[in-house]
Amino acid sequence: MPVYNAEPFVAEALESVFRQDYSPLEVLVVNDGSQDRSGEIVRGFDGIRYFEQDNQGASAARNLAIAHAAGEYVAFVDADDVVPPTKLTSQVGYLIAHPEVACVLGRQHWMQEPPGGVRDAVWGDLEGIPLLSMVVRRSVLDEVGEFKEAPHEDMDLMIRLRAAGHKYFVMPEIVLHRRYHGNNLFAGQGLGPIRLSSLKAKLDQERARRGEQP
Repeated sequence: MPVYNAEPFVAEALESVFRQDYSPLEVLVVNDGSQDRSGEIVRGFDGIRYFEQDNQGASAARNLAIAHAAGEYVAFVDADDVVPPTKLTSQVGYLIAHPEVACVLGRQHWMQEPPGGVRDAVWGDLEGIPLLSMVVRRSVLDEVGEFKEAPHEDMDLMIRLRAAGHKYFVMPEIVLHRRYHGNNLFAGQGLGPIRLSSLKAKLDQERARRGEQP
């Protein structure tokens, strides 16, 4: 979990993580140079591996956590979101049952809907499938590399994963309760929705570049 000035939300986010009905569970939090009480709040929780860095962005914070993670699977939760208690049981369970799949994503529910959002064509969910809902095998992350510190870093990771020949699966379950509060990283940047259709288009472009059939 990357944390930056998330004082109003981070306790609720962490409480949802510790309500997971899956074990064992390793929780790593990286305070990305917060200037509020975020770090103090996080340190008040037992069972957390806590790290601090100067403000470098969410991708750098996630990369630091990944570098210190000991688990076989890696999941991501932003400090202003909430996850249902069945998230890891569902997604890790699928990965265990399907060793040919490298990454499992799921659907999201908006606690406060962002203005001007677009619904995807598959389930009709606002803003489609969140790529950071993923639970991914650690071995695959080691292979394809860390998050790039650039816009759409989650999309870039998925493209590299697929370009390396790895499969992903999207579960029909809600695995993320997402919060819109006006200060989200994507807010006000004019970014279009990152949907499965756009992911497929980028993957097809990559295959065409390599001379493969879409």
